[in-house]
Amino acid sequence: MRNKLLRRPRDILLIFEILAIILVFYTYEGELDRQLLFLTGGLVFIIYISNFILGKITTGDNYIFLIISLLLTIGIITIFRIEPETGIKQLQWAFLGVLLFYATYFIVRVIPRLERYGSLALVVSVLLFLLTLVFGTTSGGARNWLNLGFIAFQPTEFIKILLMFILGSFYANYEKYTRYPYASYIIMAIVYFFVLLLFLQKDLGTAVIFMAMYIAIQFVYDPDKKAILINIGLLVLGAIAGYFLFAHVRTRFDIWRDPWADVYNAGRQIVQSLFAIAEGGFFGAGIGFGHPELIPVSVSDFIFPVICEEMGLFAGFAIILLYILLIYRGIKIALEQEYKFYRILAISATVMISVQAFLNIGGVIKLIPMTGITLPFMSYGGSSILSSFIALGILQVASEDLSWKYEKEGLRQEVNDE
Repeated sequence: MRNKLLRRPRDILLIFEILAIILVFYTYEGELDRQLLFLTGGLVFIIYISNFILGKITTGDNYIFLIISLLLTIGIITIFRIEPETGIKQLQWAFLGVLLFYATYFIVRVIPRLERYGSLALVVSVLLFLLTLVFGTTSGGARNWLNLGFIAFQPTEFIKILLMFILGSFYANYEKYTRYPYASYIIMAIVYFFVLLLFLQKDLGTAVIFMAMYIAIQFVYDPDKKAILINIGLLVLGAIAGYFLFAHVRTRFDIWRDPWADVYNAGRQIVQSLFAIAEGGFFGAGIGFGHPELIPVSVSDFIFPVICEEMGLFAGFAIILLYILLIYRGIKIALEQEYKFYRILAISATVMISVQAFLNIGGVIKLIPMTGITLPFMSYGGSSILSSFIALGILQVASEDLSWKYEKEGLRQEVNDE
């Protein structure tokens, strides 16, 4: 019965992907070579088979991967429409992302007592930060790229995943730290050390995501209410310091206040974004009939206004609703999970994806200042899409009943331990 209920959404997704690819090919002016046909056909096959396999191997939530499949498909066809070569690269990253999703799922599901590895996650995080500070390259005003020669990536995208395990490990074992005075300030010092390193890299957008994850977990699980108030105060001071210390932060804030003051230079991005959204109207100009070339960084930071211009505001609303639905499923998973460590992982993964989506969409519609954060599963970027799929794999594990895992090790069930 369960598989029959899942079959219809999978079939609808398959029809949607086939129609979308046909529409893109219809507007494509280049040559349809064998590699392109193989990759697009492979994408449809991989996504459909992945959803089919997931329904067989997991007892958890089967809908989060369906939601992500829709977002991923819309993102890829939009990127391919703007820059075909970049779209092909995104297809390749998507294949790798799906593989990482399954690898993460099996690894996190099988390894016992992951909450014991918080110290290891902390050490690896610090090493990645130091490598970025010493050998990193600057892009978009932030020193957050690490170039290994054969590949360049953003270490902070993967440190976000490690932070999930650090927070989970600390609060799952909080009772062990109560013998130390001011136990709650241990994890606060670690998180603010990370934020300080992000300040040195001038990567303030990622710092916001780090703080959002920490505040969410601290609010739910930290018994020291004074520490929560101190954290909020430090957050306000950090925001003020960031404004006065970094010129590009002041520039983004000024653009947010009045982009028309410098419409041909600093304010061009947000102005073109607003024009594109307005030009699309409710139903859009049609795929292939927009002007994404007028929007800077249209395949990455500003992919949302491109979608709104060509597919309409209804498509934009649909994307926002898909993210809201994903957040709902994530919260539901956290509420139903019996074990504190996996509840924390579920909350962290949900907050990470939702805050990233809010920062991106809020920035391009001028609701908040722009942060340079990509749209999860939709914007072009290897590091972003891989880390998002890893977080999704963790969320998939957290959606399952894991009592067998703990009972196998002779450990008592840790329920109702807030």
